[in-house]
Formats: sequence, C-alpha cells, structure tokens
Amino acid sequence: MIRIVQVAILCVSIAAVVSISPTEDESIYEILKENGLPLGIFPKGVTEFNFDVRTGRFSVYLNQSCDAKYETELRYDMKVTGRIGYSRVADLSGISAQELFLWLPVKGIRVDVPSSGLIYFDVGVVRKQYSLSLFDTPRDCFAVRGENEVQASMLSLYQVDETTGRNII
Repeated sequence: MIRIVQVAILCVSIAAVVSISPTEDESIYEILKENGLPLGIFPKGVTEFNFDVRTGRFSVYLNQSCDAKYETELRYDMKVTGRIGYSRVADLSGISAQELFLWLPVKGIRVDVPSSGLIYFDVGVVRKQYSLSLFDTPRDCFAVRGENEVQASMLSLYQVDETTGRNII
C-alpha cells in the first residue's frame, strides 16, 4: 500500500513538472508575461533563449550587441543572463543603461505594483525609475558600433599633412 502511494506521488510530481516547463514553441516574451513582467524588457531580435523553470535562471541570445531607445538608451550584449521571479529580474548581466555619458550595468529590474505604472532598473547605487508603459512592447534594437569603427570614422575626418606632420581637416 505504501509503495502505491509513493508511485502515485511520483507520478503527480512528474506531471506537475511537465506541465510548468516551457514548451518548444513558448517564447521568452510569454515567460515574461507569465511572471508579471512587461514584454519590452528584451528587444526584438531574440534568436534563442534558455529558461530553467525550477530556478528561474535564463539566457537570452541576440544576433548582435545592440542599443534600444526608451526614455534613455539601453545596451544589450549578445548574451543576457539572469534569474526571473515574479515581477522582477535579478542577477542580471548583459544590459547597460546610459546615464549622461556613462554606460552603467543593470543588475536587476523590478516592476512596482502594476497599478502604479512604474518599473525600476537597479544600476548599482542608483535605481532608475521609468514608466511601465515604455516597456509594453519589444523595441527595435540597432547594432552597436564597435570602438574600432568609431575610431576609423573619426580618423577619416582628419588628414595628415606629410610635409609638416600635422593634422589638417
């Protein structure tokens, strides 16, 4: 009799795990929605993702590093990782927020009470507050110009006068 109860409990446990694990066609955006998070936390262009239902750990892969414009700009690395919980993302890496001329790593995201319409980005010692409606839909994400490209485009503005060795415009 005890053996039958153990087998029944095992079957119910397996059925529960199978029913809450992501299906092959479930997207990262559906997982965000199920966890009370807005779809626009990640930009358009997600090529692949992994999600562990038990731990909430995830990895999101994009075609390339890119910038998305919200109230300020967010920069996404090709790989973004973290842990999804209800109305929050913790242990985040791969997203940076622009503050003046600096790019600060976003360490976490938290949705306030939905009726407040606020979302908070933890960028170290500061929490940036945004309107939740900014993140209703995934944004277009534009390729990040590499440092070499920026330097090359700046160098093309200058020519060197070979007779004097000076830069001229």
